[in-house]
Amino acid sequence: MASEQIEVTLIVIEVLERLGVPYLIGGSLASAVHGVARSTLDSDLVVELQPEHAQPLVEALQGHFYLDLETIQWAIQQRSSASLIHLESMFKIDLFISRQRPFDQARFSRRTLHPVMDNPERLAYVCTAEDILLAKLEWYRQGGEVSERQWRDILGILRVQQGRLDVAYLRYWAAELGILDLLDRALAAT
Repeated sequence: MASEQIEVTLIVIEVLERLGVPYLIGGSLASAVHGVARSTLDSDLVVELQPEHAQPLVEALQGHFYLDLETIQWAIQQRSSASLIHLESMFKIDLFISRQRPFDQARFSRRTLHPVMDNPERLAYVCTAEDILLAKLEWYRQGGEVSERQWRDILGILRVQQGRLDVAYLRYWAAELGILDLLDRALAAT
């Protein structure tokens, strides 16, 4: 990911931290941290936004981002997502509201601080390798198992992290999420 994209992501992260909103970096940025980097058009943040955070978030980011208070409030209520578009670069940040499932709670408890930028060094919470792998498998299933990009991300994480992954954890949550068959297929392909 280009440094400008990371800088834009960090603007949002700084506001989330000031508001006390737990977050983690997911999506292609997290898979690049644990697997193989690829270009992306957006940054995905999983957030534990509450209704009281919506107005202060919009106030802190307006002028720098296109964002809509009602859309963010709706996303919080529905536990879905909302997009923020950086006005200068047109880079998109997708906020995925945590659904508070047991898996979501587990991945928040396991998130780790990673350096995401040098000079000056900047740290941010990133999904673990196991949790981004599970999330990618879940997205792959939900997308009809046709996204070559998602599948490459999955295989890239498995290859780079080979021998370091908690396979028991992966198998437990894959069974819980209904994606154990996909995990087995991915493991067999690496």
